[in-house]
Amino acid sequence: MAGEKQYERAYFAAGCFWGVEAAFREVKGVVETAVGFMGGRTVNPTYEEVCTGRTGHAETVEVVFDPEVVGYADLLDIFWDIHDPTTKNRQGPDIGSQYRSAIFFLTPAQEAAALASRERLERSGRYPRPIVTEIVPAGPFFRAEEYHQRYYAKKGVGGCRIR
Repeated sequence: MAGEKQYERAYFAAGCFWGVEAAFREVKGVVETAVGFMGGRTVNPTYEEVCTGRTGHAETVEVVFDPEVVGYADLLDIFWDIHDPTTKNRQGPDIGSQYRSAIFFLTPAQEAAALASRERLERSGRYPRPIVTEIVPAGPFFRAEEYHQRYYAKKGVGGCRIR
């Protein structure tokens, strides 16, 4: 339909998805977010299954955005800023492969932008340790149970930031 807005999607894993989702919800141009799981072997996993670390999934946030308002590069900057990309399978007190740092790209352009942003950050000297963030093709996104969606807003919690 002519005149219909064209939104894009991005997928980021940066530790506990509640805080990641809350950070992206605040961004002008982000029109929708959802928390769920990506990068594993189990079809339609539950939160409890993912928490065991045996499904291979990462807690992931789906970000739907208006590229006329906020660019993918801007979302990458936020992603790098809200967590520590130098810790493998850990963010703050959360330990396990489900809390790994990952960018799941949908297109060659997203892949190129993610790789370039990681390279810029590595060269910047901001971190004393190497960045361990995975940049891998997106697979199926499995939406988490409804009680996890907008968790901080539902609980009246301001959120937490690892960094």
